[in-house]
This record gives sequence, C-alpha cells and structure tokens, in this order.
Amino acid sequence: MSVTLLHDANDQLRRLLAACLQLARAFRDWYLRPSTIEQRGLKLLREWLSQEQLAQYDARRYFEVIGCHTGKRYRICHGNGANVIELDDAALPRTGWCFVPSDHLVAGDVMLAQKIALETDERGALAAANNFTPR
Repeated sequence: MSVTLLHDANDQLRRLLAACLQLARAFRDWYLRPSTIEQRGLKLLREWLSQEQLAQYDARRYFEVIGCHTGKRYRICHGNGANVIELDDAALPRTGWCFVPSDHLVAGDVMLAQKIALETDERGALAAANNFTPR
C-alpha cells in the first residue's frame, strides 16, 4: 500500500471520527436539555419565590421557607422528593422530610407545592411526610 493511500485513509478516518464526535455531542445536548414541562415548572416556581428565596435558589439550587405554625426554617433543595431539610438555629441540617404531591410532577412544581404546604399548613404537610436523617 502506498503512503498516499495510507494518508488518505487516515484523513478519512479522522473526518469520520470527528463527525461521530459531533453527532455524539449533539445527541447528548438533545438528551440532557430541559423539557418544556420542566422549564414551565421552574418558571412558575421562580414567580412564587421571594427575592431572597430566588437569590438563594440561583446561587445554591435551594431556598429556605419558614413554617407557618412553628416558625422553623426548612431548606427546599432542587428535586422531586427527600429534598426538604429542617434546619436548627445554626442553619445546620436537623431532620429531613419527604412529602410530595400524589401526581408525578416535575421538580419545580414539587418544590412549589412543598413551599406552599410549609408556609400555609406546616403541621398537615409534616403529618403526611416521612422523616429521615439528612446527609
């Protein structure tokens, strides 16, 4: 085989690998993009957050709420479950709480439901919740 044929074969192989890599990146970007439903859920959540909560969420992907009955602070982390953490006076995790709506919802909708539940019916929300030891 001549050097020219090897050089041409190597060029074709490089082009093919580059095209495969580009296709793999495009697929990854498509697969990982947020769905329209997820985007709408996060948009609605953001509309309901106070300025302080929105700043917390943008910086750390969680926000804090105050329970309406006890005045306890809770951290709601981005997620669909096991994402509510009761904080002690030093803002350290005390107890984890897992309560979610009965329907399958995207994270933004779940977090909004948790926020509203703790701010309007803290006792009812915790009565329906499972507790766990937070990490």
